[in-house]
Amino acid sequence: MNSPNYYSILGVPRDAKKEEIRKAYFSAARRLHPDKNISPGDTEFFIGAKEAYEVLSDQKKRAIYDASLPPEKVINLPVSEKITFSRENLADMQEPQLVYALLEYSPNTENLDDFPSPPLNLCLAIDRSTSMKGLNLDIVKTTAIQLLRRLRSQDIFSLVVFSDRAEVVIPSTRGGDLSKFEARIQMLQASGGTEIYNGLLAAYSEIKRTYNPAYINHIIMLTDGRTYGDENNCLELSDEAMKQRIGISGLGIGPDWNDAFIDELARRTGGSSIYISNPQDIQRLLMEKFDNLWQVYAENVTIEFKEIEKVKLRYAFRLQPELGLLAVESPLNLGPLLRTGSLSILMEFLVSSTENANVIELFEGQVIVSTASHSRPVSSFSIRLRRPVSMNTSPPAPPPLEIIQALSRLTLYRLQEQARLEVAAGAYDQASQHLQRLATSLLQQGNRDLARTVLLEAETIKEKQKYSLEGDKRIKYGTRALLLSGSGEPQI
Repeated sequence: MNSPNYYSILGVPRDAKKEEIRKAYFSAARRLHPDKNISPGDTEFFIGAKEAYEVLSDQKKRAIYDASLPPEKVINLPVSEKITFSRENLADMQEPQLVYALLEYSPNTENLDDFPSPPLNLCLAIDRSTSMKGLNLDIVKTTAIQLLRRLRSQDIFSLVVFSDRAEVVIPSTRGGDLSKFEARIQMLQASGGTEIYNGLLAAYSEIKRTYNPAYINHIIMLTDGRTYGDENNCLELSDEAMKQRIGISGLGIGPDWNDAFIDELARRTGGSSIYISNPQDIQRLLMEKFDNLWQVYAENVTIEFKEIEKVKLRYAFRLQPELGLLAVESPLNLGPLLRTGSLSILMEFLVSSTENANVIELFEGQVIVSTASHSRPVSSFSIRLRRPVSMNTSPPAPPPLEIIQALSRLTLYRLQEQARLEVAAGAYDQASQHLQRLATSLLQQGNRDLARTVLLEAETIKEKQKYSLEGDKRIKYGTRALLLSGSGEPQI
């Protein structure tokens, strides 16, 4: 009888450090403890993980176990990795230097049909406050019914509505009486104010009621208003959701919702935030989000890392599959990887000094891939980003084209981001100047409508010393969309 492979059970390489083994075990224990999960095989997997940890965390037991293992085979990881740097090397100097890395992760299998898309455990949380009355709520109800009709037999669905309080309209269910559910949706009426925490908590409770680590567990929330006084409770709930691998995405309708808050709420779980300027776009964007969940190959990719002396990770932006600014802290939550395309992350590093160094370590950590549809639900591998230091004083080679294109588009987004910070700080002239520069670049690239919005907003800031609610969101999410579309020529 073959002995179990303890490294495979915990999803760590054979050279894993003790701390990596500890983290992998406790991550598995949180997800698979018998008190929390009743899925077939979970209890056995938990017992195996416990046994693996007892052996691998003990130096003597691990040495004996390692000696019994056959030569290590190449592990077929569920994802492939491609890393592109903006520079072949760094200059030997005391002054700070910037270097960019483009990380791309793709499904690592020739036959995706062997890895079917996991079932969904989806909750739709709808704001039904008074401001949603009319066209907004009518389109949301119609779209919710279409979404309900498209569910597969294995999918679990629930629907929550919220205003001053929350109501579970459709409890977490698989199948059920479709006509009865549709009638409940059609009867929804707008009333009350917007208290997002009530809706979010009810949605989270429905997801937890039928939670299964082998499913894609996700909340999609739609709102057109701001919540007041319960933001911290919402963010704490999103942190708890992240620990359970439950994603949260937010769709904001019109100009009045708090985009910074919804961005942060989604970002903490690897979800996405989407701006809907026109009610007619509600159906398309909500269905696109739903389709993306159906296409998930790995529901979450994270990187656990430690800070390196003289190097600062200043910026990380997800370019694909759904745009998002990432929090530069460990664990770095990259979000989902779809069955088509890649998960692309652009990272900016500031190296304070390279003097007397041969090689600079930029980033080191562990990539953790959660794949519900695989026999190994969690896999991990090391990541190490480093650049040689050169004494050569000749001009450096130009960056690779994909880095140039990504930086060109990201520069536009960061110009509006800088203008936002300047308005918040009261530097209105500087903000207006940055927006004028942004408009010029947009005109050069042929984005006339967005350029016109930017110029109007520059004048609004000069006159009223603040953004308009609609103009602010149109610029922010418009420049984000350029990152995804790849339109425009490089301007570096």
